[in-house]
Amino acid sequence: MNSVFSIATLAVILGGSCLAGEQRPNVVVLLTDDQGTLDANCYGSTDLVTPNIDRLAATGVRFTQAYSHTVCCPARAALMTGRHPQRSGITNWTQGDRHGSDRPKINMSTEEFTLAEAMKSAGYRTAMFGKWHLGAKVGYGPTDQGFDVYFGHLSGFIDNYRHYFLHSKGFHDLWDGNEEIFRRGQYYPDLLMDRAIDFIEENRAVPFFMTVAFNLPHYPEQPSKKFQDAYADLPMPRRSYARVISSVDEQVGRILDKLESTGLRDNTIVILMSDNGHSIESNSGISVDDHSSGYPRGHYYLAHGGGGNTGKWIGHKGTFLEGGIRVPAVISYPAKIMKGQTRDQAMTIMDWYPSILDLCGIQQKPDAPKLDGHSVVPIINDAEQPSAHEILYFSWANNWAVRKGDWKLIGKVDGKTRTSAYALHNIAEPDPEVKDHANDQPEKVKELLEFHRAWEKEVFAK
Repeated sequence: MNSVFSIATLAVILGGSCLAGEQRPNVVVLLTDDQGTLDANCYGSTDLVTPNIDRLAATGVRFTQAYSHTVCCPARAALMTGRHPQRSGITNWTQGDRHGSDRPKINMSTEEFTLAEAMKSAGYRTAMFGKWHLGAKVGYGPTDQGFDVYFGHLSGFIDNYRHYFLHSKGFHDLWDGNEEIFRRGQYYPDLLMDRAIDFIEENRAVPFFMTVAFNLPHYPEQPSKKFQDAYADLPMPRRSYARVISSVDEQVGRILDKLESTGLRDNTIVILMSDNGHSIESNSGISVDDHSSGYPRGHYYLAHGGGGNTGKWIGHKGTFLEGGIRVPAVISYPAKIMKGQTRDQAMTIMDWYPSILDLCGIQQKPDAPKLDGHSVVPIINDAEQPSAHEILYFSWANNWAVRKGDWKLIGKVDGKTRTSAYALHNIAEPDPEVKDHANDQPEKVKELLEFHRAWEKEVFAK
C-alpha cells in the first residue's frame, strides 16, 4: 500500500490527527475562471506559454478526465461543499450585489458544512482571495462560511481596473472581509496575489488552507503588463484569450515562488482546476448611458466569441458537452505524491473536499452532510484503480445531463411549456458528441432518463 494512502487512512482511524511528529500539510486551491479544456501547454496547447501550470503538473498528477460544471456558481458550490450544488440551494444564478440591485436572491445555504469550515475546525487558518459567486447577501459571504480572511469580489466578474460588475447598469464589487473598499486603477489580479502572498508569510509557522479564485481568464480579457502585446502572431480571438491565460499563469507562479522561498512547497498540497470550459460570450458591449463604472455606451468587455481550445471535444461554457464541463485539473504535493503522473479516470470538482481531508488526516464530522465527492487518493496511488464515479450527473437551471459509460443524455426543459427535449451523445466516437443518437437509441435515452429522475428526486429531497 502506498504511503500517501496509508498515512491518510491511519490518521482518519486515529480520529483525524496526523501521526506523531508529522506536521499537517498546508493546502492551496487555485481555481481559474473559464479556462478551457486543453488550455495549458501541459494539456497540449503548444501555442500557449504556461510555465507555472506546467511545473505544477510536472511535480504532481494531471487529470485528463476532470469534470467541474457548466458555469461558475454550481462549480463553486460543488467545490466548497463536496456535494451536488442542488443540495445547497444553488440551482440558478446567485445574488451578486450586496447592496441588492440585482434580481437573483439565491445564496448558498449556511447549513452546509463547507470545506473551509472543516479545515478551520481542524485547526487550520483559512483564507479566500478572489471570486465567491455563491451569494452576496449579508450573512452568506466567505467569512460566514468558514474563511477567517477574505479579499475579493462577490459577483460573477469585475473589471480588473475599476472593479465594477459590468452587465446591465453595473455595480461596484470589491471587499475586504465585509468592508467595501475602493482601489480604482489598481490591477485586480495583483491585488489578490499581494494579499495571498502576505497570508502565506503571516502563517508560515501554522497549517493554512487558502483558496485563490482568479478573475482570469474570464472576461474582461485584461492581461497583465507582461502579456499586453504577447501572441501577436495568433489570430483573434485566440490572441486575446492567450494573453489572459498567460496572465493567470503568471499569478500561479507568484504563489509557487512564495511557497518555495519560504520552504513550504514540499509540505503544501496545491490543487489547480477551472470552474468550467471557455466562454464564447460576445455582444455590442455596455448598452446603457451613465453606466455606474464610468465606461461609455459600447465599451466592449466580453470574450470576443471565444478563444479556447477543446481539441477533439465540442462545446463551451454553458453547455453540458465535454468542452463545457471537462477542464484542466492538477494536484501537487511533493512530500507525498508521485511527480509527473497522468490519470485518465473520471473525477469531479466535488472530489477535492474528501481528498483534502484524506491527505490531511482529518476525519469528517459524524453529523456532517453526505458528500457526493470521493477521494482521488486511491487513483493517485494506482493508475489502474477505477473511477469512483460510475455515473456523472449535472444540472443547472432548466437543463441537465447524465453520463454512464460512453453515453451522455442532455435534457433541456422549455421554461414556458415545461416540455423536455433530449439529445443523446457518445464520447467515444471518432468525432465525440457530434451526432445525436436520441432517435436511433430510444432504450438508452429511457435508461439514462430514469437515472436522472431518480437522482433529481434524491438531491432535492429535504
